[in-house]
Amino acid sequence: MAVSRPRVSVFPKCYFDLLCRGEMDYVQWIRSAAALGGEGIEHYDGFFRSFDAAGVDPVVEAMTETGQATSMLCFSPDFTHDDADERARQIERQRRAIDLAVTLGTRYCRTLSGQKRPGLTRHEGMARTVEGLRRSIEYAERRDVVLCLENHYKDGTWRYPEFAQPEAIFLEILDRVDSPYLGVQYDPSNALVGGYDPVRFLTRVLPRVVTVHASDRYVAEGATLDELRQADGTLGYSDKLKHGEIGKGVIDYDAIFRILSDAKCAGWISVEDGMDWTRYNAPSSFSNESEPTITLLDHPETLMASSRIG
Repeated sequence: MAVSRPRVSVFPKCYFDLLCRGEMDYVQWIRSAAALGGEGIEHYDGFFRSFDAAGVDPVVEAMTETGQATSMLCFSPDFTHDDADERARQIERQRRAIDLAVTLGTRYCRTLSGQKRPGLTRHEGMARTVEGLRRSIEYAERRDVVLCLENHYKDGTWRYPEFAQPEAIFLEILDRVDSPYLGVQYDPSNALVGGYDPVRFLTRVLPRVVTVHASDRYVAEGATLDELRQADGTLGYSDKLKHGEIGKGVIDYDAIFRILSDAKCAGWISVEDGMDWTRYNAPSSFSNESEPTITLLDHPETLMASSRIG
């Protein structure tokens, strides 16, 4: 009997800001990423200059020409916004992201709850998140796209941390929105930042896990995790939190992949390496920048996320 092999995609976390600002060419990066040995790319909507043909077609063409598949579209709606009109706009943004996922050839679109702004109560934040997800799922079902709710710290363009960062809130959202079109995008390092055990959390959400981020973190010298959990108002990620080389941080990947393997989980694993490769001699040549990640991808049998859902 054939055994499903893991499918691994890559996400350019270390180049996130450069790509969002348009200071690095995304299509060129996609072509270079083919040398990493993964099978796919996880996209972020902010890497696209537009969602029309001019902005999307070159990406689709590069993916086709390099033989890479789209694992997931990473998207960050802000359903908890104080203004009702803005919350409606966020739902419309989520719908357009669903359309983009279809164009890119994937059934998976990452979603979030929104920012935990000062004064937001748990009751109000929960109500806004559930409404935003349910209205988005109505559209996702028509397009046959699964929204993947990530246990998250903070989008790179946000001022405040994720409303659903605490484990109990995240699990309550899942309970309230029980739909086959809402799965879990599991990120072990975000669980750590959120103050709960990544392995224990995985066992709780395992039946709904559809995609996984392989990332590792460490906290800058002199900082604490408690500081990171506060709504500090700083734009983007705190400089106290570092994405590091996978396998050299604090995440117990042996335990995580054992659980995924035993459960025969079928989903993409996206390698979210945070190393700053700009210190290498060839910043424009990805082949000289990626040795640690290639080492991980050379052994996909250790990434027991099997094949894609569906």
